Parts: sequence; C-alpha cells; structure tokens
Amino acid sequence: MRKMTHAAPLALVVDDDQATRAEAETLLGETDLDVITCASGEAAVEVLQRCGDDVVMLLSTATLKGEVGGHQLATAAGRLRPGIRVVVSTGTPETCRKRVPVQTVCTRRPWLPLDILAQAHAALREPQENPA
Repeated sequence: MRKMTHAAPLALVVDDDQATRAEAETLLGETDLDVITCASGEAAVEVLQRCGDDVVMLLSTATLKGEVGGHQLATAAGRLRPGIRVVVSTGTPETCRKRVPVQTVCTRRPWLPLDILAQAHAALREPQENPA
C-alpha cells in the first residue's frame, strides 16, 4: 500500500454546478475527509492521476459536460484508484447502474445529505471490493 500524502483521506466532488459542489464540500467537510472539487470530468481525472492514492471517495453527477462524462469518470476512477467508493448522482439511478462498474453507487439527484454522509463513512471504514 502506498503512503498517504495528505493529512486526511480525500473526497473528490465533481459537478459542473458550482452551488452543488459547494454544498457537497460543506457537507463532506463535516466528516474526516478533506475535499477537492472539480467542475469537469477531465479535471477530476487529473486529480486522480496526481493524488489518487489519497482519494477514497468520488461524488459526481452523471451529466457532466465535456469529453469525460459522469459514467466515464466512474469507470476511470475505478481503474485509476481500485477500491475507491464512487457515488454517481442521477435522475435515473436504474439506467445509471447499467452504464457504470458494478461497485458504483448510483443515487438519485438531487442527492440527500444523509445518503452522501453514509457513503463517506463507508469510504472511510473500508475500500470497496473490486469484483474478480
């Protein structure tokens, strides 16, 4: 296992809506996670490449604009950081589940704070298992 470079594990929040990013940052700031926010999937991939060992949770919307949408980001996150808890918010969780890796959590958008806090605490307890 590689060493952590941050004082606390990181949550990466990705949403093209600044208000949603700020809300998630405030909420997750109440946990033992430090928070990094990004407005695009491309920026999030760069963060995962740079400090992926420290990122234990990714919260993203499925409808990211740009070349790396939310579903693609979920797949990239699992590849770049095995064991990361990936949470994708969407208006259609049933459809989302068909487009992301099996360990991804799809939650309804707008997400409920308690749901996100539960995922944050799970991310801190133990990494998700990657199916063989």
